[in-house]
Amino acid sequence: MFGYHFNYLRIDVTTQEAQSVGLDEGVLRDYLGGSGLGVKLLLEEGTAEADPLSPAAAIAFVFSPLVGSPLTTSAKFAVVSKSPLTERINDSLASSGFAISGKKSGHDAIVLVGRAAEPSIVIVDDDRVRIEPAGQLWGLSNGEAQLRLRQRLGADFQVATIGPAGERQVRFATISHDGRHAGRGGSGTVLGSKNIKAVAVRGSQPVEWADPKALTRLAKELSEKSFGPATAKYRELGTASNLLAFNRLNVLPTRNFQQGSFEGAATIAPETLSISRERTRSSCAACTIGCEHIYALGDKRDGHEAKVRVEYENLFALGPLCGVADADVVLAASQVCDEQGLDTISAGGTIAFAMECAERGYLDADWLRFGDGSALLRALDEMATGTGLGVRLAQGSRRLALEIGQDTIAFAPQVKGLEIPGYDPRGLQTMALGFAVGARGADHNRSGAYEVDFSEAVDRRNVGPEAAVLAVETEDKGAIMDSLILCKFLRGVFVDYFAEAAEMLRLVTGWEVAADELRETARRIVTKKKEFNIRAGWTPDEDTLPQRMLRSPLPDDTRAQLSPERLQALVEAYNLARGWSPDGYPVGGNEQ
Repeated sequence: MFGYHFNYLRIDVTTQEAQSVGLDEGVLRDYLGGSGLGVKLLLEEGTAEADPLSPAAAIAFVFSPLVGSPLTTSAKFAVVSKSPLTERINDSLASSGFAISGKKSGHDAIVLVGRAAEPSIVIVDDDRVRIEPAGQLWGLSNGEAQLRLRQRLGADFQVATIGPAGERQVRFATISHDGRHAGRGGSGTVLGSKNIKAVAVRGSQPVEWADPKALTRLAKELSEKSFGPATAKYRELGTASNLLAFNRLNVLPTRNFQQGSFEGAATIAPETLSISRERTRSSCAACTIGCEHIYALGDKRDGHEAKVRVEYENLFALGPLCGVADADVVLAASQVCDEQGLDTISAGGTIAFAMECAERGYLDADWLRFGDGSALLRALDEMATGTGLGVRLAQGSRRLALEIGQDTIAFAPQVKGLEIPGYDPRGLQTMALGFAVGARGADHNRSGAYEVDFSEAVDRRNVGPEAAVLAVETEDKGAIMDSLILCKFLRGVFVDYFAEAAEMLRLVTGWEVAADELRETARRIVTKKKEFNIRAGWTPDEDTLPQRMLRSPLPDDTRAQLSPERLQALVEAYNLARGWSPDGYPVGGNEQ
């Protein structure tokens, strides 16, 4: 009985009934925790077939066997749901003390179903559960709601909240906790549909480790490695350190993917920001890397200088993608997203798409233009408040394109409805494959295929089907990291990832697990996500990219061109490498 509590807490917020449901060792060994266990639980709840915003749809906060251990970056949890943006599986990961307190409550996951009669908060205090009215918390920003809840409940509670965007059912609303976010796919929207403003957790039930002395030694070694060159750029400049490099390679999506480089990139790059404004560094809970870079906004609110955490995806989506080069605007827009609870990639992608539609005359919004910082801030405000054009923007780029018509879907920057992150797939074609086949849509976190593109294994502008096996390998690594759970920034410190991950799991659980078993576990988890999507209505023609990516080369780099035929060959090779049918159905699975 090491590493787990062997149960999950199921709470029906309609009836306010809670029950502890047992998890047997076989299920935990097959799915580990995090994303893997989450998709298994949601399939058992029937969530794949449910409307994601209905009371019947479950949302799961899932911990892992490593949470609470001395292993660096292990204080993470997954929020797993059916996405209201894509209507496919969604698993958003985040780091914070919420993971540690949640697991100490005595449960390996917390699953919510139903819909509360009024705006409410869920309080899990060890094995005691109560649901209280949210009262005046409803309508507050994430930061203010968390502050007031801690004052109300006590500082030893860890709190996850939704912002006004989740309350108003913006389809890409986030769940926030201590400035970190379960960001993509609309997990905050699902929580809001259940009338839940916040989940607060406190616990006093730690688990034991099978070999604590050896685990402590391994944790010390891993922490030392995490200070090495593999993570240096994250410590020095944060995740945004890639912005200028991507700009030089012409793969920085600009003006809704019409270009691959941005003339104003240097003005918003961390190399410039770190000189021109005050900056502090921080770390997630139980992390030794320290990739968080927090910048002053230059204005004071309530006597305190406003600050915002800067990440690459924030800068890309609210800067180059919208043609905005004003650093003050980009940072302010990022803070709006954090406080209102908006996924920055989907918010920026939808606004950039709307900007192009407006400039082409397809959308009646004369004020919405590329490069206009005030227009960007206005669009975000209307999106969060549910006013003006924001009602339509809140649906995401795919739904907006289908509403507008006139073949605008050809340049809506999405896959399966999820807006594309900051990597132009024409110049990073293994990543293009990762986007196309991704279970939750265009996603750079579940597939690390860009690592292949930046290696010597392929010509990133002319990738052949042989790259599919390499893409599968990065996706399998991601599946284990997201289920154990460990931060992706540790990838570079491992020599033999599956073997080293197996050793961590052995020391925590006592299982005699080897690398090959974890490889099989990864394949099982990826296939289970596909099973969820098939039950939700997935068809093979979803595994593609917008026509803009397949019909037009990058203007900045005409060698970067991806044809429909090449992408289709890559997708077929990927499916075969997974042992699935050529069109993507698991062998022996549901092909209806």
